[in-house]
Amino acid sequence: MGKARAAGARTKTPAGARGGGARPNPNPFEVKVNRQKFQVLGRKTRHDVGLPGVSRARAIQKRCQTLLKEYKDRDKSNVFVDKRFGEYNSNISLEEKMLKRFALEQQRQHEKKNIYNLNEDEELTHYGQSLADIEKHHDIVDSDSDTEERGALSAELTAAHFGGGGPLHEKPTPAPGKDGERPRSRKELIEELIAKSKQEKRERQAQREDALELTEKLDQDWREIQALLARRAPKPGNRDQERPTPDAYDVTVRELGFEMKAQPSNRMKTEEELAKEEQERLKNLEADRLRRMRGKDEDEDTKPKHTSADDLSDGFILDQDDRRLLSYKDGRMSIEEEQSGEASDREGAEDEGEDAGEGDAEDSSGSEGHADLDSDGESAGESERPGEEQRRASGHASPGGGGGAASTELPYVFAAPESCEDLKALLSGRPTEEQLLVLERIQKCHHPSLAVGNRAKLEKLFGFLLEYVGELATDEPPALGTIDKLVVQLYDLCQMFPESASSCMKFVLRDAMHEMEGVVEARGRARFPGLDVLIYLKIAGMLFPTSDFRHPVVTPALVCLSQLLTKCPVLSLQDAVKGLFVCCVFLDYVSLSGRLVPELINFLVGILYIAAPNSQSPGYTLVHPFRALGKNSELLLVSDERDVATWQRRHLALHWASGPPARTETEANHIRLSCLAVCLALVKRCVHMYGGLPSFHDIVRPLRALLTEHLASRSHPRELQELIRATLTDMETQEERCQPLICEKSRPVPLKLFTPRLVKVLEFGRKQGSSREEQERKRLMHKHRREFKGAVREIRKDNQFLARMQLAEAMERDAERKRKVKQLFNSLATQEGEWKALKRKKLKK
Repeated sequence: MGKARAAGARTKTPAGARGGGARPNPNPFEVKVNRQKFQVLGRKTRHDVGLPGVSRARAIQKRCQTLLKEYKDRDKSNVFVDKRFGEYNSNISLEEKMLKRFALEQQRQHEKKNIYNLNEDEELTHYGQSLADIEKHHDIVDSDSDTEERGALSAELTAAHFGGGGPLHEKPTPAPGKDGERPRSRKELIEELIAKSKQEKRERQAQREDALELTEKLDQDWREIQALLARRAPKPGNRDQERPTPDAYDVTVRELGFEMKAQPSNRMKTEEELAKEEQERLKNLEADRLRRMRGKDEDEDTKPKHTSADDLSDGFILDQDDRRLLSYKDGRMSIEEEQSGEASDREGAEDEGEDAGEGDAEDSSGSEGHADLDSDGESAGESERPGEEQRRASGHASPGGGGGAASTELPYVFAAPESCEDLKALLSGRPTEEQLLVLERIQKCHHPSLAVGNRAKLEKLFGFLLEYVGELATDEPPALGTIDKLVVQLYDLCQMFPESASSCMKFVLRDAMHEMEGVVEARGRARFPGLDVLIYLKIAGMLFPTSDFRHPVVTPALVCLSQLLTKCPVLSLQDAVKGLFVCCVFLDYVSLSGRLVPELINFLVGILYIAAPNSQSPGYTLVHPFRALGKNSELLLVSDERDVATWQRRHLALHWASGPPARTETEANHIRLSCLAVCLALVKRCVHMYGGLPSFHDIVRPLRALLTEHLASRSHPRELQELIRATLTDMETQEERCQPLICEKSRPVPLKLFTPRLVKVLEFGRKQGSSREEQERKRLMHKHRREFKGAVREIRKDNQFLARMQLAEAMERDAERKRKVKQLFNSLATQEGEWKALKRKKLKK
């Protein structure tokens, strides 16, 4: 019932009462009352009672007066702004405004343009033009005539062109001429005027040509006397004066001025282009070598030149002078003596020629071989050498002895080996330089960019070359110099094919490890491997990066090295040499990463122990493969003082590791002292590498005890004693650069107590625990937040209002368009009906 009454009351409300203005007698049913559940003292309440539509209507009315007006005037620019003085100031009377405006205008007119010009006067104008410009009479008259009086028209010309037609310009009555001649007509006067103007023009042209001739003559005369005027008599004082020497700056400027400018160079060739050029060069050299080996001349392969029928063949050169001097002796000609002398001379010359030819052949072969090494050793970018080498080779080799020299010469083109035996056949029996040259030519002739199958051939070449290096290491004696040179070729192939090189190296190391593990399982211990495995381990560290945390080749190599130091006992001098070589390789592996290798330290401790007399209580513990007592516990001990005195420190030769044992006891003692020197050098290197570790002193404690024992014995040479002292000094001076790892210190957890926790009761509705400044800051922040929210709300309402206005305009435009379209359709329909009615009438008629 209450809702029905409220609805009925709303229906009785007049329509005008719903406008934007306030109503004098509001409907009590529309009054909104904001009731509160309970009253709070000190709290201010707003809008307790009010009408729901009044505030909204007022807001809409205000937006219509401001925002809607700006929206409608957004594209209009015809706004008139009155900028006269005091126009919008209501405090100034009209008379004061006029006086002030007149004063400002006079001030603007009398204002000086230049503040430094004291003689500047007021400028007077007439019809907007300055009187000073008018007085100058600068009249511009455009005329094509070349007369001296420019802009002046004669009376005759004026009368001829502009005369007649009015009372002021009456045509003069023609007077009778002299001697009774008739007066001339207008046409005759104009022809006479034209003739005079042409005559004047010809005269001016003649004057201009005369002036030009005089000017040229004057210039010519001036050139003749100019040379005489340019030569000035030198002053007597200038002869004695010397020219000043230029300073360093002037000299540098002149040098830069005469410096050669940079010339454009050819572009850098790609790897494929360089490989192609190198292959062509080697093919040309090989063809030249085969030609010289068969004894063919260079001209035989070429086509014969065409000989003309008029050729007299007079372009020959005599090899020798066949003319003879005629002489008489005792009335007879001495022809036989000359012939016999010439024959003997000819035989001697032939003998000398043969000797010289043999010598030249030998020299040429030697020079050619050396030139080949030099040319192939150079970079591939120098592609201009093949022609020079061919000319040099063809020039040095004689036709008679060139075949033998070319047959012994190294070929330039080689086929890729299909097995290790093919590679041995190519390299065996040749010196090291020729072996390197053969491998280099194989790589150049079978570059991967030249053919599809060359990549597989070079990948196989790496494995064959690695196997060949192992065989060189097992020879007696091992060819260590050749192996050292072949490592460069292995490195080049490894850089070209790293995956295949790593697989080959892993295969070699895997075989060595399997063989050693089988021996250890069968006997419980294993001997040091041959020199080929040690060389493979050394090469692996040179070809692949050793500082990686994990590597497919280096990590197995490190495991192999550690197994060698722990599973292989030292039973002879060869084992000691091999073990020290493994230690050197191990240190090379970990030189960059700085890893701690316990097996290395234990092996060095064992080497120092077997080089000193055995003691009952050494103070340290030896680990496998060394024993405190036994057959080989004093393997490196030297007891002969004469051998100690004759020993000289040298590098430990690696061929001792695979060669036969020492022939004499003196040689064996020298090897023992050399092993001890190498061991001391490795200990010093370890001290420098691991000097900053926290447990450094614990690591080197056995080494320090052994070195002190060696120093106390005083049975070693002086060089070794100095090395021991230097190592001990380095051990003492090393400081811990790294702190040991410890657990982070944390505060102890307190025990639970029974003391009650006091919690401060907060008074809700107030800001607690803040100073006056803090409260003021919070109040401003709260006010800013509230105003910001209000501004965002008003902007949103403005956007909604504009959207409604735009929608209303669009709807109004659509309605107007529909109305016009409907009106057009109606008019068209009316016209169509009228036309049809007219047509019917015509048909009826």
